[in-house]
Amino acid sequence: MRLASVITPFNDRNLALAAQTGVTDITIRYQGPELADWLPAREQVERHGLKICTVEDALQTEEIIMGTAGRDEEIEAIKQLLQIMSELEIPVLCYNFMAGTDWVRTSVNEPERGGARVTGFNLAAVDQAVSLDDASRQLEHREIAADQLWENLEYFLAAVIPEAERQGIALAMHPDDPPLDVFMGRARIMNSVEGFERLVDLVPSHSNGICFCQGTFAEIGVDIPATIRQLGPHIRYIHCRDVRGERDCFVETFHDNGPTDMVAAIRAYKEIGFAGSIRPDHVPQLEGEDDGEPGYTMLGRLFAYGYLRGLIQAVEA
Repeated sequence: MRLASVITPFNDRNLALAAQTGVTDITIRYQGPELADWLPAREQVERHGLKICTVEDALQTEEIIMGTAGRDEEIEAIKQLLQIMSELEIPVLCYNFMAGTDWVRTSVNEPERGGARVTGFNLAAVDQAVSLDDASRQLEHREIAADQLWENLEYFLAAVIPEAERQGIALAMHPDDPPLDVFMGRARIMNSVEGFERLVDLVPSHSNGICFCQGTFAEIGVDIPATIRQLGPHIRYIHCRDVRGERDCFVETFHDNGPTDMVAAIRAYKEIGFAGSIRPDHVPQLEGEDDGEPGYTMLGRLFAYGYLRGLIQAVEA
């Protein structure tokens, strides 16, 4: 297992901190449609002795998900991205199939250990929901049925997976967060273990894989180590975090302060032979980080690096 991270803000200081605390791999957001758009980020990452492992976030996929008029243009953009990733030797593209939003929370001020602040979700307070990838985005009610989403997903995979195979790239589907059946009128389909089994069966390929987001699977309510073993052949990338609660009402936790047996989870990754990138996902905001991006501040991430690094070393020993 290789310790990975997003870097927010993406700057030399935070890249240096990541390198100093044992991170080897960096996840970056979509940079643009041309190879030249990506070269500054690669040079900056490599200057710190790190390498880019994954692209996730800022992808244009709403037309693909909804099956609307512009989906073929978005698919061509994804294929172009895969070609760029192959040139840069970035092996994994993480994406999701949530219509209208990315991950959503109703609170960013839930108390955690020592007064740290974490995000939370409560379906009863859904009118306060914000999309954490873009808090300024207005969440709108719009209907789409699960059957239509499955049809749209199969169309996308049939078009893109052959190109991913040619370029040696793995797509890694992230679960719906929160993993509700319906949100703002839109069905959700990546919200169960059965959904992920159906995903990999739609277009069987090493390139059609899973991002195992521990926190979201914890929201679903499954046994985490058992599910890692069940889905293991298809796991290409890991988000590591934990929550307390269930899919319609939960709060996030420090990585070492939730109900999941993290030692058993890391042991399960070893048992399935996972040798890819694992990154701490959402982290608490610590003292002095009031203006930071909820879930993505740096001090909590430094704590998570050390905790995960210790777990990995202990299990791999």
